[in-house]
Amino acid sequence: MEWIVLAKAAVMGIVEGLTEFLPISSTGHLILTASLLKFNGASVKVFEVAIQTGAMLAVIWEYRERLRRTVAGIASEAVAQRFARNVLIAFIPAVVFGLALGSTIKAHLFHPVPVALAFVVGGFVILWVEKRHHDAYGERDLAGRRHARVESVDDMTALDALKVGLVQCLALIPGTSRSGATIIGAMVFGFSRKAATEFSFYLAIPTLIGAGAYSVWEERNVLSVGDWPNFAVGTVFAFFSAWLCIRWLIRYVSTHDFRAFAWYRIVFGGLVLLTAYTGWVDWRE
Repeated sequence: MEWIVLAKAAVMGIVEGLTEFLPISSTGHLILTASLLKFNGASVKVFEVAIQTGAMLAVIWEYRERLRRTVAGIASEAVAQRFARNVLIAFIPAVVFGLALGSTIKAHLFHPVPVALAFVVGGFVILWVEKRHHDAYGERDLAGRRHARVESVDDMTALDALKVGLVQCLALIPGTSRSGATIIGAMVFGFSRKAATEFSFYLAIPTLIGAGAYSVWEERNVLSVGDWPNFAVGTVFAFFSAWLCIRWLIRYVSTHDFRAFAWYRIVFGGLVLLTAYTGWVDWRE
């Protein structure tokens, strides 16, 4: 029945919005959720990318004042010009590597077991980075007394932007997490948690627009008019759940580190691998 399909699209939208900006991989969760819901078909891969537009619109809404000031000052204000330049520089590597490797990665890695492996590996990487951070700064970081090299996005250099853009490319591997790669990578490069998290939000705007538009255009032959209600429902639910997640995450990073997300990745990924190995859950798409 059509309402069942729309309900599945709504669930997928909620999953996308809640996971897009957390370091736990929205793509990985969408692949696993689609497998569990038996939400399949030629258009589903396009759907999973296209509904990221909802999460991107949530960023635009939440940071609309900063974005308005940037657009208004792009011709005359150095801060606005530097901000726009850094977002553009960080976005370019994803375009280059995405076009070069995207099809190959989709063919071989967009499946539950490779996603689960990436969950586990990514979890251990986060634990390593957090230990490195704690050894260097102790509790000064979470207490707000750490003086990071990059305390806010306005402190970034063009080289900082390029480095973050390059680590974002790791998220081409499903299960890695775009936000996780950019936030954790930026922290390694000397960003404060808040600066790393906020720049990850801003970088999501061109990245998700580009990925969504390219996916819809590339796979336009598999889409039909009947798919658009599902796309609309998924996008709307992704917007509202992402907006709530953004507001929560900014408060969270001011007093917490990311180790909880690391353990979530390890446990969840381990459960998927265990159930796949034992046959308790049929993870085939």
